[in-house]
Amino acid sequence: MAAGGRQAGPRPDLGRYVVSRPIYSETAFQEENEKRARLPPTLRERVQGACSCSRKKAFQITKSFLPILEWLPKYRVKEWLISDIISGVSTGLVATLQGLAFALLVAVPLGYGLYSAFFPLLTYFFLGTSRHLSVGPFPVVSLMVGSVVLSMAPDDKFHIMSSNATGLNKTLIDTVSRDAQRVVIASTLTFLVGIIQLVFGALQIGFIVRYLADPLIGGFTTAAAFQVFVSQLKIVLNVSTKNYNGILSIIYTLIEIFQRIGTTNIADLIAGLLTIFICMVVKEINERFKHKIPVPIPIEVIVTIVATGISYAADLEKKYNAGIVKTIPRGFLPPEPPAVSMFSEMIAAAFSIAVVAYAIAVSVAKVYATKHDYPIDGNQEFIAYGISNVFAGAFSCFVATTALSRTAVQESTGGKTQVASIISAGIVLIAIVALGKLLEPLQKSVLAAVVIANLKGMFMQVFDVPRLWRQNKADAMIWIFTCVASIILGLDLGLLAGLVFGLLTVVVRVQFPSWGGLGNVPGTDLYKKVKNYKTVVEPEGVKILRFSSPIFYANIDGLKSSLKSTVGFDAIRVHNKRLRALRMIQKLIKKGKLKATKNGIISDSGTTNEAFESDEDLDDPEDLKIPTKEVEIQVDWNSELPVKVNVPRVPIHSLIFDFGGVSFLDVVAVRTMRMIVKEFERIDVTVYIASHQDNIITKLEQCGFFDDNIRKDMFFLTVHDAVLYIQHEMMHRDIQDPIFEKISLMQESKEPIDFSETGKLDDELDVQEEVWSYPFN
Repeated sequence: MAAGGRQAGPRPDLGRYVVSRPIYSETAFQEENEKRARLPPTLRERVQGACSCSRKKAFQITKSFLPILEWLPKYRVKEWLISDIISGVSTGLVATLQGLAFALLVAVPLGYGLYSAFFPLLTYFFLGTSRHLSVGPFPVVSLMVGSVVLSMAPDDKFHIMSSNATGLNKTLIDTVSRDAQRVVIASTLTFLVGIIQLVFGALQIGFIVRYLADPLIGGFTTAAAFQVFVSQLKIVLNVSTKNYNGILSIIYTLIEIFQRIGTTNIADLIAGLLTIFICMVVKEINERFKHKIPVPIPIEVIVTIVATGISYAADLEKKYNAGIVKTIPRGFLPPEPPAVSMFSEMIAAAFSIAVVAYAIAVSVAKVYATKHDYPIDGNQEFIAYGISNVFAGAFSCFVATTALSRTAVQESTGGKTQVASIISAGIVLIAIVALGKLLEPLQKSVLAAVVIANLKGMFMQVFDVPRLWRQNKADAMIWIFTCVASIILGLDLGLLAGLVFGLLTVVVRVQFPSWGGLGNVPGTDLYKKVKNYKTVVEPEGVKILRFSSPIFYANIDGLKSSLKSTVGFDAIRVHNKRLRALRMIQKLIKKGKLKATKNGIISDSGTTNEAFESDEDLDDPEDLKIPTKEVEIQVDWNSELPVKVNVPRVPIHSLIFDFGGVSFLDVVAVRTMRMIVKEFERIDVTVYIASHQDNIITKLEQCGFFDDNIRKDMFFLTVHDAVLYIQHEMMHRDIQDPIFEKISLMQESKEPIDFSETGKLDDELDVQEEVWSYPFN
């Protein structure tokens, strides 16, 4: 059996079909098929619809704003409650530990990490549309918040002078004032992030996250994981460094860490390395045997309890100068208003944090929503996280989103709804009120090691790059560029740089789209690229160009160059060369070196132009004395001319544009298409457009594309319709050169005839002047 369950071997005969219908041009189709009248609602009707209210509509709006009203009445107590309790307890233990650990990234006292793991859960329970997300701190977002905190409240601002017993002054850091200021900054930033998310949700612009493509998020989170690793490395080593921010900050931090590596605290290093090793091994066991283990082993909790006991029993702080948690406040702080005066300093960072936090949360939510078959409302998620962060900011928390590992624990342990989140909040509440004091002997290096161990999944994203490179090199470049930019420039500038680079790749791909000349698959109405298939055949005298992109000002040059490559000549150059040849013929006729007859142009020696076959004997002297009356002659531009002008040959009589891949045209594109049609008409090549969408016709009408010479009957529903129409026309018409009349007048005119509409003798026409001379400009 082949992949996907399909049987290998010869292709089965799926049958054949025959369709008999007329050849449809746009005009013919519209005559036979009446369009539906679609009248857009007036402004008054829209206002009435938006402002009208009924009991049903009011209830729907309330349910959309409070999703708990949708799922809580359907809650299956007997089936789900036990699972939610088990899941909530497991998740609560992990959330407690991660709250403490991620507070290190924000550079605030560890107790505020517990607040951040508690308060956002309360509001998301009522407002969130995901049933499995565990809301709270996340390493990447915490680090972004921490970078703002450190930039606005560095240690240098809190130096105080102190004199010792010898009378020497010593510079110390006022840690109490510093920590208090950092808490205010973090909570104010959280409040501002919540406001931004609320505004986005109210304006229904949840689509903004679509511009954060998966490769961009992958590169960004990998760079953030590296930043988190470096920030926690100095805690594992217990090495003090300056707080660097901005461009190359991570490089400066690494340099200083290695410069001071000799001051490493061995007790902290051993505790950190053991924690990393044990956590990663047990997490791998949980992953490999997840189908056999009903509940994942909460290794972080176990390691934390054991490490706390060892630190307390061995008195590591006094004996080995190990860095410990020291103080975790009990209970809650009263709510505080944000420092509004700081908004102007952090608005740019708040915007990027708001978008990144939302993107991470919604990405994870969609994974579990797809797995368990329920919908996620992106705009409501913006509102839910906005209100959660505004509420949490009032209680001295830092920005909440979701943690992948914590959400995975909640789902894998059997969590069915947000009831599990409320129970996990209860576990965190117990830690805040009663158990915080027991964790004070815990080494900070153990918490930092727990953070590092949780980065494994983000670091493993590096292995996505080879796969992306094979599948789509542009996506791989977005991943690499975003990762490198975020490491070098910092997370905020790196995200912006990656977003701009991603949009540029889209512009480049649209500016240089796929195109090619098409040919017919014999015996069918299918048309494929000539260069890709050996059996396709181009219709005689017809060129078909497929341009697979919207046509707008940025890729107009690409359209023109692809057109020249497909037809094999430049229509403007051909026209100018023909005009020059006609002028030289006119001069020779006036000098008597050439004569124009109804059979062609002959020289004064009686030699017939080889380009034409004569129907009678032109050696008769009587025939050389043809009166100067209007005589039509025929100029075959693809044969040898009686003048020394190299006129490019035009081997086609028709050109078809396949617009199946063109979704829109702008004004510049319409002008260009009009110019192309006129250029080819002057050299006797008729232009057709096929497989177009209805909005293309509407746009052409709005821009004044059509006139007496350019009509809708040049548009066909399919390429095959256009080809059949052309073949039918070629069989039933005599080809006449449009310059016959001008040639025939040469014998009577005593003054040179101006064949050029512009009067220029240059090889190239002033295309810009021609474009702006159109009547619709």
